[in-house]
Amino acid sequence: MSHAFDIAIIGGGPAGSSAGTLLAQAGRSVVIFDKEKFPRFRVGESMLPTSLNTLERMGVMPKIDAGGFLIKHGGEIVSACGKRVRFYFRNGLKAKRATAYQVIRSEFDKILLDHAAASGCDVREQAPIGAFEIDDEGVTLHPGDGKDSVRSRYVIDCSGRNCLIGTRYKLRQPFPNLRKFSVFAYYEDVARHEGPDGTLTRMVRAKDCWFWMIPLQGRTTSIGVVMDAEKFRELNKTPEEALADCISEHPMVNEWMGSAKRVTQVYATGDFSYRNSRLAGDHWLLAGDAAGFVDPVFSSGVYLALLSGELAADSLNKVLDQPQTRAKAFRCYERRIGRVLNVYLRWASAWYTQEFMEVFLYPKEMLEIVPTVSAVLSGNEIRDFGMRWRLCIFDILVALQKRTSRVAPRLTFTPKAS
Repeated sequence: MSHAFDIAIIGGGPAGSSAGTLLAQAGRSVVIFDKEKFPRFRVGESMLPTSLNTLERMGVMPKIDAGGFLIKHGGEIVSACGKRVRFYFRNGLKAKRATAYQVIRSEFDKILLDHAAASGCDVREQAPIGAFEIDDEGVTLHPGDGKDSVRSRYVIDCSGRNCLIGTRYKLRQPFPNLRKFSVFAYYEDVARHEGPDGTLTRMVRAKDCWFWMIPLQGRTTSIGVVMDAEKFRELNKTPEEALADCISEHPMVNEWMGSAKRVTQVYATGDFSYRNSRLAGDHWLLAGDAAGFVDPVFSSGVYLALLSGELAADSLNKVLDQPQTRAKAFRCYERRIGRVLNVYLRWASAWYTQEFMEVFLYPKEMLEIVPTVSAVLSGNEIRDFGMRWRLCIFDILVALQKRTSRVAPRLTFTPKAS
């Protein structure tokens, strides 16, 4: 059977758009299917500086700059009992970029998908994939809208957490320690600082939940709360009630909400922490959320999507030129994405522990540990020996805090009585 395309991509989000763009620019024939019509709402607005490398390589940066997105300088971590610490990307160890973006995902994702089309991809929106077959020669995709089937040499599944290939082969592996539930919405007129501090992502850590507050362009702010799934069930409230009540109960959030008004519906999602046990097969790769998603904390979603899309494109470009390298190329892809997922799994799991947060909120200005932590929070992969040993020291400090409580002051993570 002849192949109409070199590559078929399921899903037109950042992973699919980045992979499609880079493949098309290399002269490959690419088709992208997405079940939705863009623009469409997505959460996960906070970007990391290293993602700009992929955007520059795609040639889409002028369009991103023209989109008017808020330039992001770093983040602010706040405990519900009042301790604050700010980190700035410019202070990261060997920092190469001082800023990133806070993006409205509906606009950002559409820019990327339109750029993929302009780069030569055949983009088909409102085209869900109803079924597929993978054989020794390639892949056949059957659109759910009844249109003609498509044949390709390889497929990249970027279909999100409902990953079609992962579901077919039962690859999904949840993280039992991260069974979380989130409710979130957009607000206008949330208070902000002036200047660069007004661009920071705020994360407020409470005893049994945490909040994100992400400033966006104009007057818009994304606000969400993450809690244990069991806690949400025990609340026995609607998502709207749960979000409003959580905000009202936490002064460190409420202090910025005096004039705020909600301007979207309240969205809710759970069971979002998982990875797939395999990320590649003979004729397929998984990228973006289809590969795995750890947790909303530390803003890893778009970063992992763009990185995996770029690396998937590089792997397939090599394999299409040198078919005999397929096993090695796909194995290298799996290992690298797996390492990045491991880093964020480790840090997200630590975020929910008392001792990590106490050390994190009382940073030690020694041995460049603080710049190293800032570098990790900027999206730098931990591949440099200097970063690795400094992070080992950080881990030792956390372990000592657990045993002695003398590395940093104890925190309650509960609001102070008024």
